Amino acid sequence: MSTPVIIALGSNDKGPWLDIGALLNAAVHDLESAGLGDVRRSRWWRSAAWPDPTDPPFLNGVVQGAWDGTAAELMTTLSGIEARFGRERSVKNAPRTLDLDLIDFGGQVQDSPDLTLPHPRAAERLFVMGPLAELDPDWRHPVLDRTATDLAASAGVGRDATVMPVAG
Repeated sequence: MSTPVIIALGSNDKGPWLDIGALLNAAVHDLESAGLGDVRRSRWWRSAAWPDPTDPPFLNGVVQGAWDGTAAELMTTLSGIEARFGRERSVKNAPRTLDLDLIDFGGQVQDSPDLTLPHPRAAERLFVMGPLAELDPDWRHPVLDRTATDLAASAGVGRDATVMPVAG
């Protein structure tokens, strides 16, 4: 039985890719190749790095999909994809080639040393809630019982986040 999931993607270091948009598109492809089904993706949103706005700006987005395994298996898959994209965990909030965050796993609520669901800070971030509101404006946060649209309107982090124009 597939579980509906929401995953946030972000990068502010293009690594060997042509640009960060190409890197994020490749990451979505890897998510699909790893077994994420029925994938829908938001547009990419640009915002200043947080908490240090002197770092390169971020591109962020959200995918919704369906996963046939457990949340722990999905987290292992996300970590593996991050590693393949050159993610290094040196300093907290340092520039990174790829950040994949599990935002929601079928509405489950969990707080353990290995996994917190829903993602504990997603509701505060416009660069997560804005893209999610594009895909599913009526998605409800399993703890706060507020919609993605409402959370995007009140998000305090990443208030400068804006939708990237689509190249013609």
